[in-house]
Amino acid sequence: MPSVELDEETVERLDQLRVEDESYDELITELMNIYEASELTMFHSGG
Repeated sequence: MPSVELDEETVERLDQLRVEDESYDELITELMNIYEASELTMFHSGG
């Protein structure tokens, strides 16, 4: 599995988004799904 280094500010922002005991992996997966869904919406709407 690849390793990613994040600066302190990014980790703080991720911590604010985490729900209860959600792992960073779960959070990043959720954020990627949201991003992909918004991309598809923009693509289908012609944006």
